[in-house]
Amino acid sequence: MIYDADVRAAMKEFTGGDDTSAFEAAAAVRTAFQAVERMRSHGSEGRGLSSGAMDILLRLSSAGDDGASIGELAQAAGVSPRNVTGLVDTLERDGLARRVPDRNDRRSVRAQITPEGRSWIEAFRKPSQLAMAAIFRGFTPAELATLRHLCLRLAADQERLAEHLKGMSAG
Repeated sequence: MIYDADVRAAMKEFTGGDDTSAFEAAAAVRTAFQAVERMRSHGSEGRGLSSGAMDILLRLSSAGDDGASIGELAQAAGVSPRNVTGLVDTLERDGLARRVPDRNDRRSVRAQITPEGRSWIEAFRKPSQLAMAAIFRGFTPAELATLRHLCLRLAADQERLAEHLKGMSAG
């Protein structure tokens, strides 16, 4: 049995006997996220990077020759600029990224991946591919596409709700 009957019973009690489908789905998404993150970060932590730093390094690897600003990285990753600053500090300390002046704005800096950062990603690529293949073994391409679509829809719904709530608190 994949789903824990005790969890379902606790949710039923929490909702006062009402439908628990949304709560069960949220718990399943959280459990799946944790499982994927454990698998994904397993290799990166052994190589000295948190999953957050690895995310920023991957984003920098596809940012082009000019790199990316802290603000661009924060927006793309859905985290605060302060968080990205700390992650870039870590990557810079490890020689995987560097800060360079922005060509278009002397007051700004951009983060760029270094050759060492590219080597790190290259060494991490195959183990990552094997890990993801293992965790999603048995899923059909259609199931993976559906899972991706539902997760992105859930994230979009959350963003819309957050904006709505933000608008309510401002007014």
